[in-house]
Amino acid sequence: MQHGWEGVVLRAMRGKDFVLTVRGSERVGERYQRITVTDGGLLTACPPHPAMWIRLWFAHEGRPHQRAYTLVDPDPVAGTFGLEFALHDGPAADWSVAVWPGSTIDATVQGTRAEQAPPGTRAMHLVGDPASLPAVNSLLDAHPTTPARVWLEAGHPADRELPVRAGDGHEVVWVDRDGAPGRAVRDAVTAAWAGRSAGEPAADPARDWFWVACEAAASRELGRHLRRDLGVTKERVSALGYWRTA
Repeated sequence: MQHGWEGVVLRAMRGKDFVLTVRGSERVGERYQRITVTDGGLLTACPPHPAMWIRLWFAHEGRPHQRAYTLVDPDPVAGTFGLEFALHDGPAADWSVAVWPGSTIDATVQGTRAEQAPPGTRAMHLVGDPASLPAVNSLLDAHPTTPARVWLEAGHPADRELPVRAGDGHEVVWVDRDGAPGRAVRDAVTAAWAGRSAGEPAADPARDWFWVACEAAASRELGRHLRRDLGVTKERVSALGYWRTA
């Protein structure tokens, strides 16, 4: 597939291109699809790190269309990893349910960086939704002994059945979407961080790490709240807009 002007820009930014081959596909719950692929040399050229993501290229209305997806269980020795798709209308979700073993897809690595809690972090605060759940799980795997509280927005009752890799000291709170995407989880976490929720300790801006990846507007608001209102330093905040409301 030709990648159009976006591909030209990514190559100029030293993006690395690969071709992935589908090994298998399975439905995970009602609204989630998991694909396993062979990496086409990607994991050798770009060693994996927590919450590593790549750009996948899809054809949409005759044009190339790229979206970012987190690697799931990357295995550099075997040269394999998984990809997980929240199912909704769109070319990526359509592709995920239609592919078969042997299908291929183009991928580009550019822009990803290691997401790690700073040394000495007291606790992690992770905010996401089904779209960012693979990254949340990657971070929980990477910090098995660091206390964590995870807030996840459920846009559908079936979302609550998705697997969250919470270990000892990791607490998961599902928040049902109410109105605009991201609004309910935004309100829940700001109340918790301020210590306004019953039985919940306030966040410690100086010692905790905050990772936010949900709907773009909500992520921006939470990132701004952390930096401006709570005074969290930039090395202790990662706020990413994972998707936008149409």
